[in-house]
Amino acid sequence: MATAKEHISEIIRRQPDDSTYDDIVRELAFDLMVQRGLKDSDECRTISDEEMERRIKTWQK
Repeated sequence: MATAKEHISEIIRRQPDDSTYDDIVRELAFDLMVQRGLKDSDECRTISDEEMERRIKTWQK
């Protein structure tokens, strides 16, 4: 498995040459969120669709 530094370097390398600092930071943040989500899923820290729907409805009040 690649180190964090190698993984980040690869993400940056894949960005277009005209990417802004904000573009790169946004892409790194997105990747981090995806990695955390996958880890949560692997560790069975998820909720059902029904529970998510219930939670969203409470936000709309």
